[in-house]
Amino acid sequence: MAEGPAASEQPAEGRAAVDPRKPAAGEFSFRTPELAAGAAAPLLVVCALGPEVWALRGGDWAAPPVLVRTGVGRVRARRVVCNLLSRDGYGALVVAGFGAAVGPGVQPGDVIVADAVRSGEGEEWPLTSAEAMAAELVARGLTVHIGPHHTADRVVRGAERRALYATGALAVDMEAAAVLAARTRLRPALPTAVLRVVVDTPTRELLRPGTLPAGLHAWRTLRDAVPALTAWYRQAVTDPIHAPQSSTLPQEAS
Repeated sequence: MAEGPAASEQPAEGRAAVDPRKPAAGEFSFRTPELAAGAAAPLLVVCALGPEVWALRGGDWAAPPVLVRTGVGRVRARRVVCNLLSRDGYGALVVAGFGAAVGPGVQPGDVIVADAVRSGEGEEWPLTSAEAMAAELVARGLTVHIGPHHTADRVVRGAERRALYATGALAVDMEAAAVLAARTRLRPALPTAVLRVVVDTPTRELLRPGTLPAGLHAWRTLRDAVPALTAWYRQAVTDPIHAPQSSTLPQEAS
């Protein structure tokens, strides 16, 4: 992962600055600028991996988000997101990063936007944000699919992917269900979107030839998706049903 700016540097316009404090294991946080009175609460973006952070922080943000790496897996994601949401003060939440497609018709670099997230225990969290987020991504030239995401406890391959596809799932990840569970418990009204940029597919699984080019393509797509995340967030915070109050968020999140 690329090195962040020095603690003494000021964030560039539309970019997030690295929190100079040492983060907890598996977590990177970014400092948000002080907001003017009455300004909308910031967008919280969570992802699992360092390369995802690298892609997202290099995108063209209209306003710096709070961008946090949770680490891999549901346990880490739940711990970090519960800590963040217990402080309140966010205007919307996006779970973004790389994922795997479980069925045909999807290529590396495509984006799968969740209209629901499911866990292996049979829990399900519907999401009403899918159509609006997909429209913003399509408007920026990206190939988008909408459908359920399944959160697994390990990398899913072969017959397991086909079984998930038979249930209607389009993508599989390892964190989203934990994030949605935390959000439902602590901030159930918080506008939330979940999206995964496809790295591998059933015919191009990880650790096979072609993974590296597919990964680079997915990395660029995630970076290119940033303006769509910003546009969706602006819609979310101006929606009269979901519009948050002025931010009381501390300057740093960790």
